[in-house]
Amino acid sequence: MNIKSKYFDAIRVKPEKDLTRKDDGPRCAWQGCDGPGTHPAPRGRNHEGEYYRFCMRHVREYNKSYNYFSGMNDAELKQYQEAAITGHRPTWEVADRKGEPSGRKGVNTKNVSDPFDVAGGSSGQQQKEPTRRIVRKVERKSLVALNLDETASAAEIKVRYKQLVKRHHPDANGGDRASEDKLREIIQAYNYLKTAGFC
Repeated sequence: MNIKSKYFDAIRVKPEKDLTRKDDGPRCAWQGCDGPGTHPAPRGRNHEGEYYRFCMRHVREYNKSYNYFSGMNDAELKQYQEAAITGHRPTWEVADRKGEPSGRKGVNTKNVSDPFDVAGGSSGQQQKEPTRRIVRKVERKSLVALNLDETASAAEIKVRYKQLVKRHHPDANGGDRASEDKLREIIQAYNYLKTAGFC
């Protein structure tokens, strides 16, 4: 480093008094306290997002006496609780096209599909027939092994399986090999239908 350089004189060093650390924190908001305000405490209703700053001792005292609902009568408190159900957001009644409030009376449900009866208004309406399941070749073959058609329900499949197992079990047929092969076919067909979600 060249001491006689023109840039050397341009370097400025702060004096020590500027290097001293300033007290850069808020003071305790408690009347008569001069401690650091390190702990935020809410100001109260209608001042959401605003905080007092207290020291540890005074924030504990403040929290003991804090009541968000102070100054509210019973009617206002009930209204607040009802509004809290919707997160204090505005709500509107659902209306049909004619502007009538929703409910079982006056709602146009002709063009509405409600297969799970969520609206609760389809008690007198004709229900749609459920969609038929797609039966593939292997599933059809398994149903034929159980002597059933494609429209068989899960309960019918289980009942038929139990009947056929009892009929073709080796103990019931004196150890006949032909009935063992048929039993194996029935068990495999039932297990496949189970994995395919038929029962």
